[in-house]
Amino acid sequence: MKKAADVKPVLDKGFVRLVDMMGGDRAVLDAARVCYDSRSKGEALDRRLIAYLLKHSHLTPFEHAVFKFHVAAPIFVARQWFRHRFAAYNEVSFRYTEVKDEFYVPRTWRAQDAVNKQGSAAAAGLDHAALSAKLESQVRSALKAYREMLAAGAAREMARFVLPVNLYTQFYWTVNCRSLMNFVSLRADEHAQWEMQQYALALAEFFRERMPWTWDSFLSHSWKGFNPAMEGALRANAGGATP
Repeated sequence: MKKAADVKPVLDKGFVRLVDMMGGDRAVLDAARVCYDSRSKGEALDRRLIAYLLKHSHLTPFEHAVFKFHVAAPIFVARQWFRHRFAAYNEVSFRYTEVKDEFYVPRTWRAQDAVNKQGSAAAAGLDHAALSAKLESQVRSALKAYREMLAAGAAREMARFVLPVNLYTQFYWTVNCRSLMNFVSLRADEHAQWEMQQYALALAEFFRERMPWTWDSFLSHSWKGFNPAMEGALRANAGGATP
């Protein structure tokens, strides 16, 4: 049975669950040292080696640590996620299963950023409650139409056409540490869509917990973005564990 710590809630109905893991900091070290047929020389030198690898972009040893996650996320988040191709994916199929009544409805809305055409900005002046209510109404209407189409005999693969992109989907994601670091670097940054950032931060917590030495070096030598959660709480809690 998985521990509660292996599941991190995200948004209103989403989650990231760590299903399995192979390797860790030690796997990275073993992979790096096999080139010289050498062994561990103590924690201080082990940590220094991980830092050296990241600082100088010697990244193949990090491919020997692998995470498997189970994710529930809105479709619009998943479509951004799947652009990261150096990983394995298996997603629930709405051709084979009927959708559940699980839709993402934000309580706080953002306005279009005046400078960044693909970004958004905080907007206290918006009528957040009215916008959420409008989305809820649209979701109810779409779900009603979907169920009516099924009842009328339409195939699931066609009835799904009416469903919006805030519908939750689920998928398995198996990714090595090198690709995970790339994902966190891009998607935990403040320039990523806020909802996407929340998933990246959940993944970052698993990364910190399971590979603390690599996490420390990642923050020092690879992380170039900005996010208060990355710079603050996650950094403060890093460092002490043994792989």
